[in-house]
Amino acid sequence: MTILRALRQAVYGWIMLLRGEAGWQQRFRLGPAGLSTALVLFYLCAFLAIVLASLELGVPTLRGVLDIMLVHTLWLLALAAGVFGIRRVLRDRGPALGVLVPGVYALIFYLILGTLISLTLGPLLPLIWLGLAFLLYRLGRAAGGWGPGASAAFALLTLMLLVGLPLTLYMLTAPALPAA
Repeated sequence: MTILRALRQAVYGWIMLLRGEAGWQQRFRLGPAGLSTALVLFYLCAFLAIVLASLELGVPTLRGVLDIMLVHTLWLLALAAGVFGIRRVLRDRGPALGVLVPGVYALIFYLILGTLISLTLGPLLPLIWLGLAFLLYRLGRAAGGWGPGASAAFALLTLMLLVGLPLTLYMLTAPALPAA
């Protein structure tokens, strides 16, 4: 039940963070153990999203599952690139886990909602992207202590990587069409 408790605490923490309430940090374990818990939850939700999608689209092969999990790992790398990229530009020396741990939970929420929306109301998926951009912006403001411009840059950079990486990989790995 620790995993469900961690997810519930993350939901409460994000609600507090979005409202601008003090003490939201206590809802997250902002150390290595908290990051490990968030990563386990992320991969568990990613696997469950694959299972849910397979009910409609068919069961992927083992290689297909591994490829999808790799794409989800790239989401985590996109978040890390956004965090460490902005921190480098700002010369921020604060702890990165304060941004990374809630960021992973934001990706979990994005994964859950994105899976449900894409399977039912696919054209609404860009609204989920806007919602994630807002979450990332608020994360930069509250957890990173960054200004509005840096927080917006963090949100846009991370979102472009999240959305662009899978599309780029698809284009690079798809078989080429024969010349006419």
